[in-house]
Amino acid sequence: MSQLHHETAIPNEAEAIENEIADLERRLAEAKLKQRQAQQQRNSTQEAKKRVISVPSQTTLHSPANHFLLLLSDSALPLGSFAFSSGLESYLAHNKLPPFSPSPSHSTSISTPPSRTKPPPPSFTSFLPLSLSSYASTTLPYVLAAHRDPNQLALLDDTLDATIVCTVGRRASVAQGRALLSIWERSLSASLPPGSGSAEKAAAILKPFSALLKSAGAPQSSTSSLSAGGGGSSGWNDPPPVSAHLPPLFGVICALVGLSLEQTAYVYLLSHVKALVSAAVRAGMFGPYQAQKTLASRTVQEVIAAVVEREWETGVEEAGQSVPVMDLWVGRHEVLYSRIFNS
Repeated sequence: MSQLHHETAIPNEAEAIENEIADLERRLAEAKLKQRQAQQQRNSTQEAKKRVISVPSQTTLHSPANHFLLLLSDSALPLGSFAFSSGLESYLAHNKLPPFSPSPSHSTSISTPPSRTKPPPPSFTSFLPLSLSSYASTTLPYVLAAHRDPNQLALLDDTLDATIVCTVGRRASVAQGRALLSIWERSLSASLPPGSGSAEKAAAILKPFSALLKSAGAPQSSTSSLSAGGGGSSGWNDPPPVSAHLPPLFGVICALVGLSLEQTAYVYLLSHVKALVSAAVRAGMFGPYQAQKTLASRTVQEVIAAVVEREWETGVEEAGQSVPVMDLWVGRHEVLYSRIFNS
């Protein structure tokens, strides 16, 4: 009897264990389901947070400095840069190879004419680094110095006027500088908040500078000339108090509108590259798509960064021409038989 009871107890115990295992597996499956649901809810919450549109802060997008940065870097800024090629047209004219004409002895001789080594044809790729290096070494120190101390505008302008060797280059710098000053007076100055520090500084620096420039062309009266010991000179031959060159004016205006020193240097040189590319398109060197490819290239970015780093600590007393032949190309532009640019 006891043996029969023992035999029936064993299946009951095994069945209980199986039931317990099944219950544990069911509970485990429910726990895993709850875990997946919680994870899905967490993921949906995170995705919803990512989709929330954040309002840009005043300092990142809508700051006045960024607004003026876009304005001053615009190719449509009416500086008159389109009228100047910065020596590119003269470079192309002076690097054209004359057609080969054999001498009479060579034409009657059976032997082949002596070969000559042809220099590489003129190309924008060769001219651009030379022009950027020259432009940076001669003018960028004045831009940086004017940005660092805007009160020295008149002194920097006079120093730059005294150091420019090429008359054609001086004329282009003065024309673009006076155009920038006119843009400031007619357009940009009104955008500064009244009573702000920038507006007060602009009134203290640029207004007297503009008054000096306007007084440069006015002759002195005979009475004032005699009282000054001028012997009755008309005053027409007196040197102007200011010339309004582009580099120092650009540095001062960028400082007044809130551009950083790095932004000022980069925009200044990038504007020069844009003017060169525009001149190359009009000279027939390449088309508008190649022009945009050139502007967007890593080469232009690296060259600009390199010359900015090179001239970052250069003082105005050390500024000078790094590519002497550039002065020859710019200076000889006026002797070209035909030309489409002013310089």
